Amino acid sequence: MPELQRLHAGHAPAVLAFELANRAYFAASVPDRGDDFFDQFTDRYNALLAEQEAGICAFHVLVAEDGSVLGRFNLVDIEDHTAELGYRVAQDVAGRGVATATVRELCQLAAAQYRLRTLRAATVRQNAASQRVLTKAGFVPVGPADPAHLGGEPGTWYQRDLVHAISPVDRLREGRGHR
Repeated sequence: MPELQRLHAGHAPAVLAFELANRAYFAASVPDRGDDFFDQFTDRYNALLAEQEAGICAFHVLVAEDGSVLGRFNLVDIEDHTAELGYRVAQDVAGRGVATATVRELCQLAAAQYRLRTLRAATVRQNAASQRVLTKAGFVPVGPADPAHLGGEPGTWYQRDLVHAISPVDRLREGRGHR
């Protein structure tokens, strides 16, 4: 059974293999990362780990039983109990509910472990699959996304309130009661 794991240095070869194997598939629905991403992968990967260590971001990978990466699920720009969600899954698992289930799991993790209260995600208008994932995972559209944020493509921001994802025990610890 696939497992959502916090990104670490040992994941680098599997993440690179995932990105290379799915590059054309991803480019069909989101802007391509470009050759520089792959040429400078080690430096960029190490920078991600440094951002994670600093608490700015929290990166996760969905790892198959064989150690391969099936998806990436990221919480970026963590500030004031809010973060932006980004994700991508391998072509061979797309359309099987993997993204939706993992986004739901990450919402639970975001509330419980990172104490986030709100997640936001932007998707380009033509990416109906991503919009379905977000709505099935409890996100609602909240307005237009700046095309500059989405590689020049028009899109929509989605948001999910995570207060309901926090257990009653954690609410009491934070002094919020059972409102």
